Amino acid sequence: MSVFTRFRFSGAVLVACLAMPLLSAAADGGVSAISTPRYIVVGFVGGFASRDNPNQGPVKLAAEARRDLPKSSYVRVFENRHRRAAYNAIIHLLDRDHDGNLSREEKAEARIILFGHSWGASAVVLLARQLDRMHIPVLLTVQVDSVAKPWQHDGVIPENVGAAVNFYQPHGIVHGRSTIEAADASKTEILGNYRFDYHETPVKCEGTTWFDRTITPDHMQSDCDPRIWLQVENLVRQYAGAGPGIFAAGPISENRVHAAGASHNQEVFEKAARAKDLNAQQR
Repeated sequence: MSVFTRFRFSGAVLVACLAMPLLSAAADGGVSAISTPRYIVVGFVGGFASRDNPNQGPVKLAAEARRDLPKSSYVRVFENRHRRAAYNAIIHLLDRDHDGNLSREEKAEARIILFGHSWGASAVVLLARQLDRMHIPVLLTVQVDSVAKPWQHDGVIPENVGAAVNFYQPHGIVHGRSTIEAADASKTEILGNYRFDYHETPVKCEGTTWFDRTITPDHMQSDCDPRIWLQVENLVRQYAGAGPGIFAAGPISENRVHAAGASHNQEVFEKAARAKDLNAQQR
């Protein structure tokens, strides 16, 4: 092999190696590495769960979102302790020219949706707050049985968030916060605080630990309840412009919805309910 040929070959290998992180990021998020994703959808698992655990509600939702949302969307789940990594990923995705600074135009292109369970739901609010300090808007935050760590505050939604919703269950030593409110009600619409009661309507969970089943059974059920996560999926689809999804098999009204102070009620979820397959065909 000539020196020139070896040089060309080495150069090609180097370029390929440098491109691999970008390509792998695109595969993980389903977006092009050279343009801002149309939607950035970030979820957080609760407790000490892995972001790869297929039994976790946020992981299941992300899998559905990757299939349903526009192909240019970025969808990824993080462990709740990796909130900084999620923040860095969002900033990198918005930095279209990769100059290390976000322009007003780049921030204006942000279409971000955040969701999580337990500690992951609290991480949603903290991440939204970080983005608020950078003046980056968030379309929607969703908290499912939100539990804050001792130094965290997950009850007040920052003003950069357009809409927020809270699902919770009230039982057990670990249970979600019952109410969220807006830091500025003129900028953030609280869609509701929705109560589920697993003493009345229990659900069966798979792949759970002894600790979950014995110590925190109600909190565990909020993570695997398909009724809750279908409501979350519907909202993600609506706010990501993918249209309405199918309504939950068990109407949320059967679970003693508590919507005190909410700007919407059951019709938030019912007004646009139609079959997912039909919507997919329309796209």
